[in-house]
Amino acid sequence: MSAESIRLTRQLIDIESITYNEGAVGEFLAGYLAERGFRVERMPVAQPPESKSTCERFNVYGAAQEAAPVVVLSTHMDTVPPYIQSSEDEEFIYGRGACDAKGIIAAQIAAAEKLQELGVPVGMLFVVGEERDSAGAKAANLHPKGSRFLINGEPTDNRVAVASKGALRAVVKAAGKMAHSAYPELGDSATHKLVRALDRMLDVELPVNPKVGPSTLNIGVVEGGRAPNVIADRAEAQVLVRLVGDATATREALKAAVGADAQVDFTLEIPFKELRTVEGLPTMVAAFTTDVPWLTAWGEPVLLGPGSIHVAHTPDEKLAKAELAEAIELYVKVAQVLVAG
Repeated sequence: MSAESIRLTRQLIDIESITYNEGAVGEFLAGYLAERGFRVERMPVAQPPESKSTCERFNVYGAAQEAAPVVVLSTHMDTVPPYIQSSEDEEFIYGRGACDAKGIIAAQIAAAEKLQELGVPVGMLFVVGEERDSAGAKAANLHPKGSRFLINGEPTDNRVAVASKGALRAVVKAAGKMAHSAYPELGDSATHKLVRALDRMLDVELPVNPKVGPSTLNIGVVEGGRAPNVIADRAEAQVLVRLVGDATATREALKAAVGADAQVDFTLEIPFKELRTVEGLPTMVAAFTTDVPWLTAWGEPVLLGPGSIHVAHTPDEKLAKAELAEAIELYVKVAQVLVAG
């Protein structure tokens, strides 16, 4: 079983599926599941205007039985750029999506086949868009299948997550007046305003959750101005806060820090989520966000998967073959525990 899972992982990696371009991998998975006797359903997901793509994209749902599943295994098909072809050595599988999350797809399919043999009503849900806006999960949440439990796959080193941090994305914009840099008194520098605002944002005391640790803030993108000898008339930054609780106080604190120097627009919020654990299994805190908050109609969630988040989104993304094999058994075990409970 693990040899087939290794082969499948590499096949999935070698199909480029950067967010908005998931059509080909969706077609492959739909065909693969059908060949193995699963009932397959495609759930269309619209392309947003910013994608500038006409590529068809859809979630893939598979089940072994007509009846509603008790437990659903789920993860995402899309990856971050750039595309990196698969390779392997004796210990690891390499390539974009190895651990985030194409190896997880392979492990979940193998686990679903084992659960089917054990008589556990199981389904699989593979979604698009997780790396950008969870569009696939939001679409899937409109079409639940009656499952009581959802086991969502992300790289957790095969440990069960006690919680996953949320995310609050903000765009900070400053406006000014252009002038010759030799005569700054004739202009109004937007970049100077933005720098002051961002400096105050970095000093904001963010909430701390005793169970999962602190919120964190990252200024990921800063851009603006026209040239070094021109007083800037515009400047903009993109900021991301990892949430450990309700976002209301954090929003107000960031607005107060920016003050009159700039405008803050909050463009995305993914809620902080406490999660169910499984007795006897090691745990961790997922400092990253997942699709779990958008799949509430699919049952009580558990977050678990092979691989390390520390190599996801990097040129060195990889997944240990031993972890892949272990994940198959863990998914089966956790599903049985949930169903029995």
